[in-house]
Amino acid sequence: MSSITVKKKCCKSDPRCKKCPVVLHRLTMLGHAEKVGSRKYEMLSKPKKKVAKSVRAR
Repeated sequence: MSSITVKKKCCKSDPRCKKCPVVLHRLTMLGHAEKVGSRKYEMLSKPKKKVAKSVRAR
């Protein structure tokens, strides 16, 4: 689908931003994204709103 470049460091905002490395790692564990490079992720499917909210939560 689309590729995303994550930020170098988490900014610790609440909720976490969409390009946060922690958010993309959690999406990878759930099967919505795949790591391509050191900071590149490929989105496999668009996560549902409930999933996105839980992934971005602190």
